[in-house]
Amino acid sequence: MFQPVEDVHFPKLEEAVLEFWRTHRIVEKSFAANEGAEQYTFYEGPPTANGRPGVHHAQARSYKDLFPRFKLMQGYHVPRKAGWDTHGLPVELEVEKKLGLGHKREIEAYGIDRFNEACRASVFEYEGEWRKFTERIAFWVDLDDAYRTLDPSYIESVWWSLGELWKKDLLYRDYKVVPYCPRCGTPLSSHEVAQGYAEITDPSVYVRFPLKQPEALGLGGETVSLLVWTTTPWTL
Repeated sequence: MFQPVEDVHFPKLEEAVLEFWRTHRIVEKSFAANEGAEQYTFYEGPPTANGRPGVHHAQARSYKDLFPRFKLMQGYHVPRKAGWDTHGLPVELEVEKKLGLGHKREIEAYGIDRFNEACRASVFEYEGEWRKFTERIAFWVDLDDAYRTLDPSYIESVWWSLGELWKKDLLYRDYKVVPYCPRCGTPLSSHEVAQGYAEITDPSVYVRFPLKQPEALGLGGETVSLLVWTTTPWTL
């Protein structure tokens, strides 16, 4: 018999469904479903595991889960490759805070090898929380066979793909203006800029340069000066 709606305890119902999935390995079976059929490839745009998951991750992962499920129901074979992003300033900044380092020179004094090891140790600090979060929101993805951007196999695959693009004459050299961090000594991606972006009043000065020979400009004996404005006063 169906229970009246008012008697349903939705948190318990959710936990019962998750337990059923775990017991019967429903998620794992979905990875193997439709084997031999045309494949729909899914690689997760990976999160950084040294930060805790948030509400915005739940929204993004809902969309990520929607399309593979739909393609699975259409009869495609859909292995779902999870991933972990272990590179970039978010990882380094987190470790700098823990080690009390405030500048690139301090990192170099601490030791690049030691700093890299600290980053490697830090990057999976919250993996357990990510696993619980992933299961709770019913995001079906293969975390046990995830790719990691720090693994040589991943790095080599990126170089291989660049090599293939080069062979097909699809790469070219050009110039691009990008945000730059003087503290880190590196260009910044839009994502990295957004982490600490703030509008500030940039230092600038006006400088007057009297001309020694105004007559060269046909101005006779008049006092003439050049008025110069610069946003890089330290170059003066």
